[in-house]
Amino acid sequence: MSTIASKEYRAIIERLIKARKDAGLTQVEVADQLGKPQSFISKVESRERRLDIIELKQLAKIYKVNVSDLI
Repeated sequence: MSTIASKEYRAIIERLIKARKDAGLTQVEVADQLGKPQSFISKVESRERRLDIIELKQLAKIYKVNVSDLI
């Protein structure tokens, strides 16, 4: 099983989605802040695309949470 399909990775993505929604942000708004297309956020949230640690840090900053809260 790849790590992107693991239960642990799924939990991280679920926390990431919750953090985005708790911050009151849409996928489009987050993508704009990152300078990426909305499809980038969609693919991350649907686990089609793996996040790297730098991207995770950027998202945590946008959502105003600690990286440790996401992992």
